[in-house]
Amino acid sequence: MALLKRERGLPPSPNGASSMHLWWEPGSADPVRVSVDLEIIEPPQVPRLYFWAIQASFVDPFTGQLHGGAHLGLPHHPPYPGSRAANWGGYAADGSILDGTESPLPSAPDDPNTRDFHWSPGVVYRLAIERGDAGRWKGVIEQTDSDLRVEVRELIVSRGADALHGIVVWTEAFAACGDPPVAVRWSSFTTYSADGESLHPASLRARYQSYRDGGCTNTTAEPFGAAVIQRTATERAVREGAVLRLRA
Repeated sequence: MALLKRERGLPPSPNGASSMHLWWEPGSADPVRVSVDLEIIEPPQVPRLYFWAIQASFVDPFTGQLHGGAHLGLPHHPPYPGSRAANWGGYAADGSILDGTESPLPSAPDDPNTRDFHWSPGVVYRLAIERGDAGRWKGVIEQTDSDLRVEVRELIVSRGADALHGIVVWTEAFAACGDPPVAVRWSSFTTYSADGESLHPASLRARYQSYRDGGCTNTTAEPFGAAVIQRTATERAVREGAVLRLRA
């Protein structure tokens, strides 16, 4: 039977997006910081929301209890100046939105999670989720070729939320499947233990939102040594569930 394809029109998923994920396999045990480098190499050409982020769950390393999760990333979002922003937000274990400190960044629509941030295509940004004090977690954006370090804000999670779990990076595209291709490069996948040891995942597992769940079928991951490109509106070169080995 021929595979069903969706290469035109808006994705009919519940949130109106088509998503693809790269799950880390594995990193360090119970990391207290995770980071990844993101470069937007083919920016959006249509006034639609695109969102690229690193996501992690918060866990009590002693009991294994999960305390929700959060994502840090760079959206292309038309309500913001130049359609460019930064987002650090998430959900508690009961599904409620996590509270947080006030961000030093302004926000044109006055959204506590999404702030004005003028990222540029072709520039490498390091996205880092790192542990703060007393159950708080920071979302930090750094620029690898300068001294730029922006703490978007701290999320207030739980005192038991002392480590990170289930690390993944993703692309969400709220655009038509046939809109011009958009691509980002992910690299420098790194986890840090409490004693400062840094480790890198040996591989990533590629996942795509299925046709049945409303995803576009013309999205793909493209491995390049120690980096992976995620691209929309192109022939799928890496199958669902494929393991991508990272090479130095």
